[in-house]
Amino acid sequence: MTDQELIYALALQHIPKIGSTTAKKLIKHCGSPEAVLKEKPSTLLKIDGIGALTAKGIADRHHIGDAEQELKFIKQHNIKVLYFTEDHYPERLKHCIDGPVVLFQSGAINIKNQRIISIVGARKITTHGIAFCEKLVENLAPYNPIIVSGFAYGTDITAQKAAVKHNLQTIGCLAHGLNQIYPKVHKKYVAAVEAHGGFFTDFWSTDTFDRNNFLKRNRIIAGLSEATLVIESAEKGGSLVTADIANSYNREVFAVPGRTTDSQSVGCNNLIKSQQAHLLSTPLDVPYMLNWELEADKKAPVQTQLFVTLTPNEQMVFDYLKVNDKSSLDHIALACGIPTYKLASLLLNLELKDLVRPLPGKLFQLIAK
Repeated sequence: MTDQELIYALALQHIPKIGSTTAKKLIKHCGSPEAVLKEKPSTLLKIDGIGALTAKGIADRHHIGDAEQELKFIKQHNIKVLYFTEDHYPERLKHCIDGPVVLFQSGAINIKNQRIISIVGARKITTHGIAFCEKLVENLAPYNPIIVSGFAYGTDITAQKAAVKHNLQTIGCLAHGLNQIYPKVHKKYVAAVEAHGGFFTDFWSTDTFDRNNFLKRNRIIAGLSEATLVIESAEKGGSLVTADIANSYNREVFAVPGRTTDSQSVGCNNLIKSQQAHLLSTPLDVPYMLNWELEADKKAPVQTQLFVTLTPNEQMVFDYLKVNDKSSLDHIALACGIPTYKLASLLLNLELKDLVRPLPGKLFQLIAK
């Protein structure tokens, strides 16, 4: 994407009242962000869902100037920009209708062909929640997943610190531009996270910090991942919004159950009770439900052989069995001049080697005797 193309994409992304879904609709209709911004208002009004205020906002040329200034900030701070149709844009986010048109990245994130899970939960996480979260990441480390969270207090930072500790990639999804960090006390973790992954956001450096931004960024947390894991949650909370978004994307959701008297378990218990989440009682529930497999557990495929080289004794036994497949094991052994125990071994060997031509008769019954 050229700088000029990026300026138009940035400008379209930042027009008030135009969210990611509408922006993508406009781009599909007109062909490109530049074509959208150069289109006549009268033509735009013919597009379903585009009203007079939206068309007027698109025609406002000051958005181009703002985009040019943001591009300067991007270049000055070596920020990577991901456009939603490009190959390096996160694959799972491409399938989210409201995924960002433009995504900003810092750090060294590599999500190609990776297992990705989001871990979210209460900001006021309990000691039990912290212990479970740390144990969860420790037990999942052999599967080498990327851990996504919101870099916020409580569950988020617990999960991301655990990921760094176990040398896993971790991605912090921010509710503000890359020119700041919230909460400020987490600045001390920025370098470690960027060394083990990095940060994503779709907010500009000039965007006003607003609490509603957190709900907006939750779609990125849910959209990046194949599963969202809720560690703890009160009856209401941002992590439940993330779980709801993940369900809307047809992604898996897990929740850690708790005692009915614990306020920070109400949200998780409700998710499980309403069948909106799998019960997460042990860390290994995750790879089991997601069908993950360790490299060490993968069995080499068995190569069938069309032509098998047999030893003289094996060939003699096989030839005899082709015409005498109902004899007893002792009878066959006597006829072939081979001890019975040796014959059983040969029969097993033949069955393993000659996969496309199984032995005739009652092989296993004979060996069992």
